[in-house]
Amino acid sequence: MASSSSSQEKRHWWLSNRKIVYKYIKDARILIATREQSEIASALNLLDAALALSPRLEIALELKARSLLYLRRFKDVADMLQDYIPSLKMMMASEDSGSVSSDNSSQQLSRERVKLLSSSNSSSDSPGRDPTFKCFSVSDLKKKVLAGLCKNCETEGQWRYLVLGQACCHLGLMEDAMALLQTGKRLANAALRRESICWSDDSFSLPVTTTSDVSSASTAVTPPSTPPRNAASIAETENISHLLAHIKFMLRRRTAAIAALDAGLYSEAIRHFSKIVDGRRPAPQGFLAECYMHRAFAYKASGRIAESISDCNKTLALDPTCIQALDTRASLLETIRCLPDCLHDLEHLKLLYNSILRDRKLPGPAWKRHNVRYREIPGKLCALTTKVQQLKQRVGSGETGNVDYYALIGLRRGCSRSELERAHLLLCLRHKPDKAISFIERCEFGDERDLESVKDRAKMSAMLLYRLLQKGYSSLLTTIMDEEATEKQRKKAAAALQAAQSAIQAQQTQNPNPKSEPEELDASPACSNENKANSSSNANVFQGVFCRDLAVVGNLLSQVGFNRPLPVKYEALSC
Repeated sequence: MASSSSSQEKRHWWLSNRKIVYKYIKDARILIATREQSEIASALNLLDAALALSPRLEIALELKARSLLYLRRFKDVADMLQDYIPSLKMMMASEDSGSVSSDNSSQQLSRERVKLLSSSNSSSDSPGRDPTFKCFSVSDLKKKVLAGLCKNCETEGQWRYLVLGQACCHLGLMEDAMALLQTGKRLANAALRRESICWSDDSFSLPVTTTSDVSSASTAVTPPSTPPRNAASIAETENISHLLAHIKFMLRRRTAAIAALDAGLYSEAIRHFSKIVDGRRPAPQGFLAECYMHRAFAYKASGRIAESISDCNKTLALDPTCIQALDTRASLLETIRCLPDCLHDLEHLKLLYNSILRDRKLPGPAWKRHNVRYREIPGKLCALTTKVQQLKQRVGSGETGNVDYYALIGLRRGCSRSELERAHLLLCLRHKPDKAISFIERCEFGDERDLESVKDRAKMSAMLLYRLLQKGYSSLLTTIMDEEATEKQRKKAAAALQAAQSAIQAQQTQNPNPKSEPEELDASPACSNENKANSSSNANVFQGVFCRDLAVVGNLLSQVGFNRPLPVKYEALSC
C-alpha cells in the first residue's frame, strides 16, 4: 500500500509540473535559435530550472550539453557527462581492482555467477516473461517503427557521445574523443537507417543551403527532436568527420614522435613534436602541454639544457600542477648547479604533494590525466623531503656561485668569442620574453578565462630563463676575455724570447770563430804584447807623415798661389 501511494504521489507531482518543465524547454529553444551567446546563457538558466524539477529529462540534458558546447565551456560538458569518458571508467576500474583483494573479488564473481544462473533458470521456467520469447504482430511492430516509438537501448542518448567527444577533443583527451566520436557516428548512422524506413521519397530532398549556413551549423546547437534530418544535423556529421580525421592525424604524429624518443632518435622526436606544437591549426591546451613535456625529455637527452627548461616552462604555464614538469625542471637546474632555483621548484613540488595528500585526490577534475598515481605520492614525498634537506645544506655551505653556464648555453669549454656570440644570439632570438609567449596563439583553451593567467606564468618563467642566459653570457665573456689577454701576453713573451734568440744567432754568424783568438793569445802572450806595440808605433808614424805633408802643401799654396805651377823639386813630393 505504501509503494502504491508513493507512486501515485510521484505521478501527481509529474503531472502538475510537466507543463512548467516543457514551458522552460520551449523558451530555451527559442533563445537557443537566436545563436547569440547572451541568449544561450539565459537559456541555460531555464534549462537548469527544468532539470531541477526533472533531473533525468533527456531533452533538457541534451539542450544544456549542446548549449555549453556552443559557448565553448568544454570543462562543464566534461563534468556533466564524465561518466561516459572511457579513460575515467578504466581508471576507476583499475583503482577498484587494486583496492579490493583477490578473495573479495572472487567472492563477488561467484555471487554474480549465482545471480546470473538463477535469473536464467527462472526465465527458462517461465518463458512468457522473457521478452525474447514474447509473441508479437508484425503489423504492430511496423506501426511502432513508423511512429518512432521503438527505440534501441544503445541508441538512446546517442547525442552524449557526439557532444562529449567534441568536448574531450578540445580538452586534449584525444583518445577518448576518437572513441566517443566513432561510437556516436556509428549510432547516428544506425538511427538514420532506421528512421529512413518511414520516410517518403520527398523527405530525402534537402533544402538548398549556402556555405556560410553549413559552416555556422557545424558548431551550432540543434534541437534534439527535429524530424527528419535537416541541414544542421548533416553539417554536424561532416564536422565530426573532419574532426575525427584531424584527431587521427595528431595521434599518428604523436605516436611517431614518442616511438622516436623511445628508440633514442632524439632529433627525430624533436622534429615531430615541433610539427605538432608549431602547426597552423591550433591544438588543445592539454594536448600541447603533453607534447611540450615530451619534447623537453628529448631536449634533455640531447644535451640542450636551455631548450628543455623552456619547454618545461611552457608546460607549467599551460598546466601549473604538472608534477612531471616541475621534477624535470628541478633536475635540469641541479645539473647546471643552479641550486637556489632548483630548491624553489622542489619546494613548490613539496607543497603540491602535501595538498594532494590533504585533499586525498590528484589536482584538477576527475577526468584530467596525470603521470602519477595517488598511492605513489607518500613515497615520493619522503624522497623529496630528503633531497630538499641535502640541497639546503649545499646552499648553506656556499655552493651557489659555480653555475655551469657552458652546459646551459650548450658550448664546449675553451670556446672562442665568436662561438659564444653566435650561441647567445640564437638563444636570445628563441627565448626572448616577448617571443617566448607566442606559443599561446597556437593554443586552444578549454576555458577562455585561463588566457591571462597562462600569459602571466609564461612571461614570468621566460623572464627568469632570459636573465639566467644573460648572466651566463656575461660570465663566459669575461672568462674568454681573460683567457684571450693571458694568451696575448704569452704570445708577446714568446715573441720577445724569439727576437733575443735571433739576435744571438746573428752575432754568432758575424763572428764565426770567437773562441780561436783567446787560445792564440793564451799560447804566446809575449808575441801578442810585441805586436800591440808595433801596431801602435806604426799608426803614430803614419799619422805624423800625413800631417807633415799636408802642412808643406798648404805652405806652398800660400806662397805661390793657386794658378802658378809648383817648383820641380816639390812635384815628386806632391805626387
